Amino acid sequence: MSGHIAIAIDGPAASGKSTLARLLSEALGLTMVNSGEMYRAVTWKVLKSGVDPSDAEAVAKALEQMDIECGVENRLSTIAIDGVRLGPELRTEEVNRSVSLVSAVPEVREKLVDLQRGFLKFTDLVMEGRDIGTVVFPDTPFKIYVDADADVRAERRVAAGEVDAVHDRDREDSSRKTAPLKVAEGAAVLDTSKHTIESGVDAALEILSEQGLKRD
Repeated sequence: MSGHIAIAIDGPAASGKSTLARLLSEALGLTMVNSGEMYRAVTWKVLKSGVDPSDAEAVAKALEQMDIECGVENRLSTIAIDGVRLGPELRTEEVNRSVSLVSAVPEVREKLVDLQRGFLKFTDLVMEGRDIGTVVFPDTPFKIYVDADADVRAERRVAAGEVDAVHDRDREDSSRKTAPLKVAEGAAVLDTSKHTIESGVDAALEILSEQGLKRD
């Protein structure tokens, strides 16, 4: 890796990893990168182009035509495809249903992992996703796997206005051949089922301290 540090936050859908990563980045003064939004952005473009997300070959061909631009604004990652800056459209029901299919395409993961690693060339970061500690930054000593009971995660999903079933998403993410969701070697597991947002952040900061992270 470069001279910059990477904190890897992995976990299943609605485990609380995105909120945790954002608040950790604020507490530590680091850039927060949401890798899931990158996969959602490609999924959005695949759907908008009329490509069947279950057709891996067609998805790979569509990817070749995409101009994907990643950036940072106010210490948060941004993504644009073909000049379109993306935001709320990444959370539509259609994208929710299709993102696991698109994420499983090897060419998509290869392309986006390369872009994700590129952030580390110019900034210290907290990155959340499903393969950050296993694939993107396997050598970082700072790894947390965030989990929660399936029922708790389902309730969080509904509260966020998203209706995809966490059980189905778990199965898809854990069984795919390319970079399946799993606990990275050396990662500490943080169960957020009974944590408040504040206590979850405190627990994560304690874990990172135990892993050797020094705060200014």
